[in-house]
Parts: sequence; structure tokens; C-alpha cells
Amino acid sequence: MTDFSPGAASAPHASRVFTLSDFDFSLPPELIAQHPAPERSASRLLDGRAMQPVDRIFRELPGLLREGDLLVFNDTRVVKARIFGEKASGGKLELLIERVLPAEAGNPGNEVVAHMKVSKKPLPGSVVHMAGGRKAGGFDAQLLGRWPTEDGPLFRFALHGPAGESPWELMDRHGHLPLPPYIERQQNADHDPDEAEDSQRYQTVFARNPGAVAAPTAALHFDEGVLADLAARGIERASVTLHVGAGTFQPCKTENLAEHQMHSEWYEIPLATLAALERCRQRGGRVVAVGTTTVRTLESWAKTGQASGDTNIFITPGFAFQVVDVLVTNFHLPKSTLMMLVSAFAGYAHIMGLYRHSIAQQYRFFSYGDAMLLERARSSP
Repeated sequence: MTDFSPGAASAPHASRVFTLSDFDFSLPPELIAQHPAPERSASRLLDGRAMQPVDRIFRELPGLLREGDLLVFNDTRVVKARIFGEKASGGKLELLIERVLPAEAGNPGNEVVAHMKVSKKPLPGSVVHMAGGRKAGGFDAQLLGRWPTEDGPLFRFALHGPAGESPWELMDRHGHLPLPPYIERQQNADHDPDEAEDSQRYQTVFARNPGAVAAPTAALHFDEGVLADLAARGIERASVTLHVGAGTFQPCKTENLAEHQMHSEWYEIPLATLAALERCRQRGGRVVAVGTTTVRTLESWAKTGQASGDTNIFITPGFAFQVVDVLVTNFHLPKSTLMMLVSAFAGYAHIMGLYRHSIAQQYRFFSYGDAMLLERARSSP
């Protein structure tokens, strides 16, 4: 476990082989933000571009960027993907719908893949009753099997509502916002605390394309005032879409990082954004990614040449970044692949120092927490 006490030294690591333990640290639980800041842009911003960190407020961000820079956001929208129900036997279960499958031969558009929380999993072909079931105004879900393979981690369901509603309509009507596991709300079928606050604040102001089960949290700090300030300073904006999956909260469990199976997420980069990236390159501007999901999207495109599709890109120290120059990000979970990504981006020792500083200065962590501004390291991490 990394020592984050004030003054703790980091070992040299230019040519080291990293293991899972390198990305572990002790975080006081009181620093895990349970509610958003009163105002989006009133969050704190740790300016980590230089060796010495600077404590700022997020609304200062536009003044820290340059005219000609391109700010790229993830415009995904969080859907009410958590739904409670029961088996035919009466046993309780919970679905977290990860993805709505596209309509194609054999799928009229009502199929989804989901995580399932239940004491004893039903057999393929079984029908479960969600939100009271079809006869009570909810809907039924038939288990078709596992996904993406016959022994895959997710489950494939066909949804059947009383009026033939789409999965999106069923989620919107019967679902709950899937807050991260470290935000301690007691959610169940009868009680959804702080729904008004979370429905507004666990969503970016430019959320557009529904499909995520977790917010691109670095973008939660942007409000209309910050966006107007960026425009006034000649900083261009563009968007990508990556539907954040529940796998973003899963810690890596293998000490040998090469053995980790990275989760897959769907992304798309519009033609307008590809054109904006080219204009930015031609004028000598910098690409500023808002959030690690934007980084994963842009670097997946650079690596594969594909502007849309599924990505399971795993970014660890030693990764050669091709697109992103500057990163706005929140503070991440110990042992998470996102800790590895930011360490690859800004340098492991630098990131460890910034996290020591953030804990000592009592920054707020994770989804509703504060933000950090980083520049890409120009030497080996």
C-alpha cells in the first residue's frame, strides 16, 4: 500500500514493472464525497501541472487554458438503469441494465444486457417480474442467457412491457439512478432518497446521448458560467460519447496487471469532433480531455482508427499517448484502472505526490468530489 502520509517519498520508477499494490493507498472515509458541492463550479481544483501543486477553485479553469485549445467532453447521459423485481418464486432481485442491444435479426429492439443481483440465479428461459411485473403496470424480463459469451459476466434479457415500450421507456418509468457503491444511499424499490438532487447533479449540463450507468464525473463541475468563459477566451469545444459501464467501479484484482481483464464500453466520435481535432492540430492547440472516459475514447480511436465501436483499452504506465495533451479528472479509487491511467498520463511519482497533497488538504474524493488538472508527462512515467 502506498504511503500517502505527508513527506512520504516515492521510489524511482523510470524502468520499473508496476504491480497492483503500487496503486493502493489509504483514504480517510470522511473524504469520500456523499453529496455534490453547492455549486458545480465551486468545487476545488488541484492544479497539478507543475511539480508544486496549486490549490484553486474549479471556475478558474478557463484562465488556465490557452486560446486555440480544444476541450473535449463525453456527452453520455446516465439512465435510470437500476430496477428492482422478483422471480416467479417471489425471491427478490435487482437488475442493473448495462446496455440496450441494437435491433437486428431475432431481436426486435427489446433486448438488454444487465448485471443481476439475486440470491439464486434463475435458469435461462425464466421470466422475472420487474417493478411489479407486466400485469401490475411494470414489465416482465425473460432471461435468454449470459453475455457476451455463454459464460460471460452479464445476462441477456428480453423486456416485455404492457404497451410494448422500448427498454429506454421502461427504464425511465420504473428505474432508479445507479449511484456509485461508495455513495451511501439506501436505495430500494419503495424508497429513493435524494432523487431530486441526484437526478440533477449526477448528470452533466450537456448530457445528451442516453446509455451510461455512471456519470463522466470530471464534467460534473462545468456549468453555464464556465462554458461561457471558455468560449469568450477562444477555447473550442467538441464532444465524444462513451457509455460508462459499471466496470468503471471494479477494482483490479490481479497483482500482475497483465492478467487483468478490462471491461468493454461502447464509444463514438462524431465527424464534427474529428474535424475539430484536425483544426486543433493545425493551429498548434492542445487537446484537453475532460475525464478519463474521454481519454479512453480518443486514444482508442488513435490506436485502432475506428471512430466507433467497443473499447477495452487498458492504459497503464508506459502507454504512448497520441492525442490528449491535458486532462481534467476527479480523484480515483485505490487499485482502480483509472489510477493507472492518470499515472500513465502524468507520471506515477507525480500522481502519488498529488494524492498525498490532496489527502493532506482534505480534498473531496470520487464522483461528487473535487477535480485535478494534469499535463501529459513528456518523459517516461
